Amino acid sequence: MKVLLVNGSSRPNGCTGTALEEAARALREEGIETETVFIGNEALPDCIACRKCRTTGRCVFDDAVNQFVEKARAADGFIFGSPVYYAHPSGRLLSFMDRAFYSGGSSFQYKPAAAVLSARRAGTTASFDVINKHFTIASMPVVSSTYWNHVYGNEPEEVNGDKEGLMTMYNLGKNMAWLLRCIELGKQNGAPHPENEKIFTNFIR
Repeated sequence: MKVLLVNGSSRPNGCTGTALEEAARALREEGIETETVFIGNEALPDCIACRKCRTTGRCVFDDAVNQFVEKARAADGFIFGSPVYYAHPSGRLLSFMDRAFYSGGSSFQYKPAAAVLSARRAGTTASFDVINKHFTIASMPVVSSTYWNHVYGNEPEEVNGDKEGLMTMYNLGKNMAWLLRCIELGKQNGAPHPENEKIFTNFIR
């Protein structure tokens, strides 16, 4: 089994990366393979609603998003991490997730996921909610920990001093490993994921 950890920070080894590594450490202890995907700090286009992906299965912008969706097809779980900017996740991560989930939604369905946030002081709960909404629209079990999945600090050294925050990351990894094993056992014992109905309506009719 494999979990992809997505670093939505502009710094690969900053506070967000520190938090993700603690969750990855716990996963590896449980025998789960991990890979951290740094989405980069170059300009990343937002979704332009061209709907080309509906016919091609790929985003029209052939960049890190398409590469990630290909990896996602074979992955079993996900952790998306972001710093907090003005009480929301990084714009880069939101553009990345919007395009990945819109163009490659089937790669994520029924696979456990979690959001991880880092902040100097505040805005984590609002950011947590934004990322989690991607999971709940894609039939993904949302993995919890023993507190909300946040760490605090302005530099990695300060995050390493947030012992409760790091414990939360570690416990998150343990909980995800447990859920992955439960899902695998379910598949082996005749309990596959459901086939959801798809009905789309507009509010005006």
